[in-house]
Amino acid sequence: MELDEIWSFVLRRKSKRWVWLAMCRRTRQIVAYAIGDRGRKTCRILRERIPEAYKTSLMFTDFWDAYQTVLPDEQHVITDKGDGETNHIERFNNVLRQRLARFVRRTLSFSKIDTMHDNCLRLFLHEYNLLIKNST
Repeated sequence: MELDEIWSFVLRRKSKRWVWLAMCRRTRQIVAYAIGDRGRKTCRILRERIPEAYKTSLMFTDFWDAYQTVLPDEQHVITDKGDGETNHIERFNNVLRQRLARFVRRTLSFSKIDTMHDNCLRLFLHEYNLLIKNST
């Protein structure tokens, strides 16, 4: 699995929300996500939401401290961006920014409340996973 986080905001740019994602390397589907700050608490929530079938797999991440404290050492593989081990999740983050106006860095399209931000992301992930599943 590949894990990464992407920055977004609700209502104003100072009201940051970090979306943490877990992607299956084999199917390229997003198997879990969590929205919160960039700390250990949200990383723990992401880890808890990962389905049982994936909990024992290797988890490739960047150097962010929260991963190092939350993920088990025997499963956690810290990689540099140049290694290519997190290419798929980084590419997905790019797709997310291209297809959802709420995730564009400088935009007039933004969520006014957390519920709508979460619902928009959830709907997109559902459609994305269906598209990926049906294209293979």
